[in-house]
Amino acid sequence: MTVLLGVLLLVNAVFNVVVWPRFGKRVAADPRARDADGRKTSFYTVHAVLIGIALAIAAASAVAGIWALVA
Repeated sequence: MTVLLGVLLLVNAVFNVVVWPRFGKRVAADPRARDADGRKTSFYTVHAVLIGIALAIAAASAVAGIWALVA
């Protein structure tokens, strides 16, 4: 069961690391990401925070997954 947990956590981490940065590129290219003066909007800021949180969870999942496999 511990091996299954470790593998699941690592798969989750890899998924988040692959998917969220690509989503960030799409958000940055979205016309709603910047106003008429070129400044970042709240649309961009909110999505940047969400992506940052998702990547932090990915890092925690990777650490927990490795720990579960080693222990």
